[in-house]
Amino acid sequence: MPSDARDHLAEHLKFYGELGVDGFRRESVWRSRADLKVGTTVPGDEHGRAGPADEHGRAGLQASAPDAASELLAIRDDIGDCTRCKLCRLGRKQIVFGIGNPNADLMFVGEAPGRDEDLQGIPFVGRAGQKLTQIIEAIGLRRDEVYIANVIKCRPPENRNPEPDEVEACEQFLFRQVDVIKPKVIVALGTFAARSLLKTDAPISRLRGRVYDYRGAKLIPTFHPAYLLRNPSCRREVWEDMKKVRSLLHGEE
Repeated sequence: MPSDARDHLAEHLKFYGELGVDGFRRESVWRSRADLKVGTTVPGDEHGRAGPADEHGRAGLQASAPDAASELLAIRDDIGDCTRCKLCRLGRKQIVFGIGNPNADLMFVGEAPGRDEDLQGIPFVGRAGQKLTQIIEAIGLRRDEVYIANVIKCRPPENRNPEPDEVEACEQFLFRQVDVIKPKVIVALGTFAARSLLKTDAPISRLRGRVYDYRGAKLIPTFHPAYLLRNPSCRREVWEDMKKVRSLLHGEE
């Protein structure tokens, strides 16, 4: 095995250990994903990764579920080169719509794009995105098997929190994404995403650890991956939340 592959594997095993995963097993129940709806990505590289966003920011839409994929494209077309709120005048480079399997059972929702996302047109591609990928893999899934989006489709200046008028103008598109994808489980990443979806002012420390009904799905709030980078001691709580996610996906709760 090449040294870079060993280093990559070692890093993942270290992360799983920090989350509380005590090892890997050979039993079929640990390997099975039969109850998950897996799609085929749009043409990308030899590893199945989607290519960069086009001029309309349509990165990562997959062709495995034609109806859902077409509906998502229609939503993206409705957004257009959006001028519905002031973020269009505050330095955003492009719309960051969403990426992943349009027929996914699991959906992650963050608050808004950051600098890397604004440049690439794809949500969660920076350091927090790498951490999210590790979290997804820790429950036995691949990133291309889930769907990832944000409450807000444009980067707020200096990565500040989205403001109420910006949320009001943009959240309709997230709602439509949820209704098209019809996930079994939605994970709200961080305080802002959880508050926006649940319409509450409660902090994430009070919201996480519970399961909520949301637009036909089960919603689980947890800490944002960027928060984990600053506060690694919270990894145990995130792992407990993700075990709930895994159980719900497998119909065990």
